Amino acid sequence: MQGVRLPGDSTVEHVSVSVPEPGPGQVLLRMRASSICGSDIRAIYREHLGHGAEAYQGVVAGHEPCGEVVALGPGTRRLGVGDRVVVYHIAGCGLCDECRRGYAVGCHSPFRAAHGWQRDGGHAEYLLAEEVSCLLLPEPLTFVDGALVSCGFGTAYEGLLRAEVSGLDRLLVTGLGPVGLATAMLGRAMGATTVVGSDPSAERVRLAEELGLVDVGVSDPGALADAVDVSTDGLGCEVAIDCSGNAAARESALRHTRTWGRCVYVGEGGSVSFDVSNLLIHKQIRLHGSWVTSLLHMEELLERLVRWELHPEVVVTHRFSLDQAAEAYRVAAAGEAGKVCLVWED
Repeated sequence: MQGVRLPGDSTVEHVSVSVPEPGPGQVLLRMRASSICGSDIRAIYREHLGHGAEAYQGVVAGHEPCGEVVALGPGTRRLGVGDRVVVYHIAGCGLCDECRRGYAVGCHSPFRAAHGWQRDGGHAEYLLAEEVSCLLLPEPLTFVDGALVSCGFGTAYEGLLRAEVSGLDRLLVTGLGPVGLATAMLGRAMGATTVVGSDPSAERVRLAEELGLVDVGVSDPGALADAVDVSTDGLGCEVAIDCSGNAAARESALRHTRTWGRCVYVGEGGSVSFDVSNLLIHKQIRLHGSWVTSLLHMEELLERLVRWELHPEVVVTHRFSLDQAAEAYRVAAAGEAGKVCLVWED
């Protein structure tokens, strides 16, 4: 089968590899959609920056896969051939405290392996996955919807849960890349009465506005304070979530969080410096770091998307075939698009 690896230096390598056979407790999936995550760009595509959980081992890329079951390994008990599934993209040991809580992303075991990082991912015609890592994709969600849930939308949902977003809150989202767009969409569905979004890319702000995901969009960092003041009567937002990983945006998210509010950092990489007393302690703010969601919360999100009648795929601006992967990564790396996804047509 054909697959894609990421050797670094902003390049894509097309390879031919054997179609795997499922072992005990495993399933073989025919890929239908495999989207590109900002972490792929940051830590693999440009250069191999990662260590530990983010160490790229030269495998088939893509950690946001969605497909259908075509073969079952011995001992599988829940899935059947033809089932449409979303893949929780980290396989853990299943025994440590993090795995038992459903957060295989934090697995302590040396056997922990993430698709697209340490084990083959979704940028190929077939994917070998653990049955326990697969969640049924409910109708009417599409394969592209499922791929986006497998990491980006799940990450956004986890951050919103950590912030306890409700109808009592106004929400600020700094960074309107794919995770920021997801945060705005889900935040509104969870009850946020006003959503303010900021991003230095005017194209991304325009997309958020056109999709109705934000009430106020700001591309000029200098205009954010006024936008928040007008939207909150000068009080600040009860919840702010940074999805950018940018130091200035992180500081802005905290600065524009209302006294006794909640601020969550979701964007990966980089660092931040701020006046701890005035921005955090004296404002009595709860500051959270949030990583990938849990298997249980991902399943919960899939059910709620159906109930909310939401389709994550609306944030996809570019779709490519597997043989167009180089162009797909170039577009994603430019930082101007919404979500970029590889898709397989019937």
